[in-house]
Amino acid sequence: MWILLAVVSALCLGAYDIFKKISVDGNNVPVVLFFNTLFSALLMSPVLFMGIAGDGVILGGGVTGHIHILIKSFIVLSSWLLGYFGLKHLPLTIAGPINAARPVIVLVGALLIFGEHLNWLQWVGILLGFWSLFFISRLGGKEGFSFKHSKWLWFSIGATFMGAVSALYDKWLLKLYEPLEVQAWYSFYQLIIMGVTLWLVVRFTPGKTRFHWSWAIPFISVFLTIADLAYFYSLSIEGSMIAVVSMIRRGSVIVSFVYGVVALHEKNIRLKLIDLSVLLVGLLFLVLGSR
Repeated sequence: MWILLAVVSALCLGAYDIFKKISVDGNNVPVVLFFNTLFSALLMSPVLFMGIAGDGVILGGGVTGHIHILIKSFIVLSSWLLGYFGLKHLPLTIAGPINAARPVIVLVGALLIFGEHLNWLQWVGILLGFWSLFFISRLGGKEGFSFKHSKWLWFSIGATFMGAVSALYDKWLLKLYEPLEVQAWYSFYQLIIMGVTLWLVVRFTPGKTRFHWSWAIPFISVFLTIADLAYFYSLSIEGSMIAVVSMIRRGSVIVSFVYGVVALHEKNIRLKLIDLSVLLVGLLFLVLGSR
């Protein structure tokens, strides 16, 4: 069941990336991100209201629970800010595979922190993921996005690293609190943090927050909320493995890749398709090894 939830999360993340790319195209990133956190908080607000109307205690953890969720919010927002800027300036068929490197970092953390063990099928899947990352980095250089000269690549790498930190933190966090409560409260805290951030941006950089509304913006929050719900419940199931769940979620690159090819007509599609095929085979090995 936890694998199926991870696959659902991956499909929704692919749609999330597409609407994110549409929303930030020629738009102000902090403003788009603020609206994303606003709609996400609104979607999860019934959970907050029910909790407050009940015993009024967050996650059964009092102040400690608030601190834990606040840390989660800062980690996720750091990843999002870096990722939004990277996605705005990079092709989807480059940014997507870079984000797919997240399980590599998660794997190291899962082995060192949680003592998870992978069978030979899962190791093959991870190694194919390594190869996919190396290949896409070479393709990025051909399109003028080399690691040496493009800060947006480094933004995407930073977003990937922070996303991996978030995934490892989630595995620990969900042993203490209910998934729905975690998502609801961290969405609320993200809205507050992003609201303060946007106020600072407007206050100290006037004239640089030009924004145009796009109906793609609410869909960012809708698909992200569904993806996170499926993800949290996947991790909360006994026997789930963070390294495998994270790798399956990177299958979202398939959805965004197809959009980049069909709608955006991005370059070097044949070589990128080879890279994507390798990634798919790697995901298949992970799924087979987890049955």
